Amino acid sequence: MLLLIDAGNTRVKWALADPDADVGSWYANGALLHAELSGLEEILRQHEVRRVWISNVAGDAMATQLAALLQASGLRDAPLHWFRAQARQAGVVNGYRDPEQLGCDRFASLLGARGLFPEQSLIIVTAGTATTIDALHASGQFLGGMILPGLGTMAQSLALSTAQLPRVETRDTRLDFADNTLDAIVSGCLHAQVGAITQARAKLPDAHCLLSGGAASYLLPYLSAPIEQVDQLVLRGLHIAALSESSES
Repeated sequence: MLLLIDAGNTRVKWALADPDADVGSWYANGALLHAELSGLEEILRQHEVRRVWISNVAGDAMATQLAALLQASGLRDAPLHWFRAQARQAGVVNGYRDPEQLGCDRFASLLGARGLFPEQSLIIVTAGTATTIDALHASGQFLGGMILPGLGTMAQSLALSTAQLPRVETRDTRLDFADNTLDAIVSGCLHAQVGAITQARAKLPDAHCLLSGGAASYLLPYLSAPIEQVDQLVLRGLHIAALSESSES
């Protein structure tokens, strides 16, 4: 069994796949908050995991926690691959000035998106703690991207940095001039997110736009069609990378 782990800033997503399964055809999968991560140990004890691929953007403490959890789950002998961005992989050419500087989650998302929509130009939006907007040419060339604070992060930053503004949680509101402070904060943050995505799409007008991440459902109603919400792009990319390595060995 192949174990795929996407450790983000808020949640850890995971999937189990048979060695010869198609990408995205997972035996089991789920998501856990960082504080709930120990719940994965019992799940893993029930399966014979032979390989582990991990994308981790949550820092060294999370890497240590994951390594300890895998050992406690009886996976001491399973090869552990900490995924990193490369100059070229699975049809994607990394256009970053320093290819290894690209976040492993963003590179995995590029692989996952390319696998779903081969030979198409793509704008890939991941709306989480941060919002990333990446452009992939139909040839597979990664053109670069944008990073901005995520929808919830923007709202919380206003609340924390401005004494007279209340703390708000992301919530649905009309995308126009709000008549109260809470909705005005959310409306402003939504405008900022939608504006950045709209500008990116204008730079690559023929691209198919993909939207993923925890805040995707908040943004989707305010983005003009065509746009497609997709899930688990990082896990898909890890699966593609693992299968690619297996075919080369």
